[in-house]
Parts: sequence; structure tokens; C-alpha cells
Amino acid sequence: MKIKPKKKKEKGISQELRTQKNEEAMIAGIMEGSPDGIGVAVIRLECGCRKMAAVDKNGDAASKVITYRDEAESICDKCKQDHGAFERVVAQFIHWEQEPDEAAKQMIVAKVLGTQTNH
Repeated sequence: MKIKPKKKKEKGISQELRTQKNEEAMIAGIMEGSPDGIGVAVIRLECGCRKMAAVDKNGDAASKVITYRDEAESICDKCKQDHGAFERVVAQFIHWEQEPDEAAKQMIVAKVLGTQTNH
């Protein structure tokens, strides 16, 4: 009978998974402090910083905008200068806690994140 050597368990979790978990924790914290919020707008910037805010059923802010960077004491110098300029956005979405009907959802997304057209 052959005995297979045990595979070493990976120590820790991947950076991508850690980043995702940190983002989810921030979303949960924002929702907890925003009783009128039905979701959290998340804007990811190319520098690794993120901007987040809770939104209400009318697409209005239900919290302050929070800018943060994982595992850093503060946001990056670029964000300090341009406040996370739109040109540096790599992803944006709304994490829904209470997803509204499709028409309301489209209205809120357009109001909060804007609309894009390809020219």
C-alpha cells in the first residue's frame, strides 16, 4: 500500500480574496450605519482605492461617501489630489441589500453611477 504525502495547506488566503472580503466588510458596515439604504454604490479606481456610499430607494445618498484603500493608513496621493477622478474608474456597481424592481433599479443606477454611451 502506497502512502501519499500530505499536501501542504496554503497559509492564508489570496490577496484577491482578502480584498474581496475587506470590500464586503466595508459594504456591511456602511449598510449597518445607513437605515434608509437599500444598497451601496462601489467605485473601484485603478490605484486600488475605493469610493463607497449607501443609496436609498430614490437614488439619493443614504450615507457619506467613504474613500478607502485596503491595508493602508490612508488613500493614495493621486486620490488626495483629484478625489478619485472618473477617468481612473475601473469598475462601478451597486451592491443591493434590497433589490428594487427593474425600473427603479435602472433609475437608481443611472442617477448614482451615470449612463455611458459609446461614440
